[in-house]
Amino acid sequence: MDAEIYTQLKHTVKSLLDIDLNSYKDEQMKRRLDSWLTRSGEPSWHDYFKRVRSDLDEKSRFRNYLTINVSAFFRDPERWADLREKVLPHLLASPLTSLRVWSAGCSIGPEPYTLAILFDEMRLRRQTYLLATDLDRGALAKAQARGPFTADDLRNATPQQIEHYFESTAPPFYVSASLAKRVTFCEHNMLADDFESDFDLIVCRNVVIYFTEAAKSTLYRKFCGALKPGGVLFVGGTEIIPRYHEMGFRNFGLSFYQKM
Repeated sequence: MDAEIYTQLKHTVKSLLDIDLNSYKDEQMKRRLDSWLTRSGEPSWHDYFKRVRSDLDEKSRFRNYLTINVSAFFRDPERWADLREKVLPHLLASPLTSLRVWSAGCSIGPEPYTLAILFDEMRLRRQTYLLATDLDRGALAKAQARGPFTADDLRNATPQQIEHYFESTAPPFYVSASLAKRVTFCEHNMLADDFESDFDLIVCRNVVIYFTEAAKSTLYRKFCGALKPGGVLFVGGTEIIPRYHEMGFRNFGLSFYQKM
């Protein structure tokens, strides 16, 4: 895909879907777009966008495709163990009576539901606000429907967790209604929308790796602004914040950054 066509595509996608592809890595997004056009069966982007403008279902499918969803319960178990054993005890040492947590870019729900499981297992006695957001409406719909989830989605969950927090012990798996009530889901574009504030913990894992360096820097600064002093940002296992001091963070262990 040459630069001129991609520039036109970005303009059209922004106009039709309100998704700014300038914030995504070019080569990766070009490959995804080429693949989508081939799968669509249309001979050109002109023909495809004509279809999108007249077919709301196709518009929704295209929008959901552009937001990349890869998630699993307790993904990177060692980091979740660090959250349970080190980070949360530190946050809970404060005298505050509530805990505000945000799962940003929550995809189909494994991450916020993992947080809800963790909070229940730790028997938190303080009021907890657990917000989960994503741009992908299809992913959010699945999250709010509590599934279905596959055995691979739950590969890091224990048999005891599956028995206690899901409606069955065999796929397809659905999160229990009582656990789902702990999570507030809503649509949110982290690149364009305002952030809520005063969070103790923000979990945004394996999302910003798809963005440009400029977009990453902007997001990390906004995450820092959305945290309380001493609050913690939990990122993906391969994500490292360069010059985190300039963003307002101190290192708090592998995958964790604390607001100074």
